[in-house]
Amino acid sequence: MATLVVIPARWGSTRFPGKPLATVAGRSMVRRVFELACAAHTPEAVVVATDDERIVEHVMEFGGRAVRTSAACRNGSERALEAVRTLGGGFERVVNLQGDAVLTPPWVIAEVIATAEREPDAPIVTPAVRLSRPAFDALRAQKARGEVGGTTVVCRRDGYALYFSKSVIPFVREPIESLPVFRHVGLYAYRVDTLERLLQLEPAPLERCEQLEQLRALEHGIPIRVVEVDYRGRTHLAIDSPADLAEVERAIAREGELL
Repeated sequence: MATLVVIPARWGSTRFPGKPLATVAGRSMVRRVFELACAAHTPEAVVVATDDERIVEHVMEFGGRAVRTSAACRNGSERALEAVRTLGGGFERVVNLQGDAVLTPPWVIAEVIATAEREPDAPIVTPAVRLSRPAFDALRAQKARGEVGGTTVVCRRDGYALYFSKSVIPFVREPIESLPVFRHVGLYAYRVDTLERLLQLEPAPLERCEQLEQLRALEHGIPIRVVEVDYRGRTHLAIDSPADLAEVERAIAREGELL
């Protein structure tokens, strides 16, 4: 199955304008994510999708591939689909890899793609990490402080999602040896026909409540396959603000480069 990895890279971030070109420990953010994707997948099937010529030029300078997409795209999913169409089809599945996910291990990206290709009938494939007790306690404390970040997911026995939430689910009533608590990683491999259908659907009540786009799929009966992955002790963090960038640079200094 032909799979295209698309890295949406929008210039006009409200909290961090020009974010894709921000330097992270010596390399631009978009270059870091592009190189992670190429380490996980066929480089010829990795592309940056952007609304800004400055990003296109930068990607070409370091030898990457980029396509211009409309400024009217409301989110990365729409930009990913437009990129597939711009490239003229030929792809059955598209991976939406967030352009600020500079700490995503390439083996996680590779496992999502491998699962999607082993299970071609899965409409959407996405990864999640089982939380250790310390990580669970830290996330629960974070939520108690009123912080929104961090999405958890609960699954059926066959690995398909039951629900995603900004709350910590399931509620752990009594201590158990292996916690069934999984933190979702915002990386998606869509069948192209599924993504086309999904973007034609209106946001549903649970999506509007939780502000989680993946709930639109579940509310409309589109199954989501969740694959358990292992970050091997590395930090899971995206960059939404300059403060996040500084935290990511500290993580890289502490844990070393992924590549």
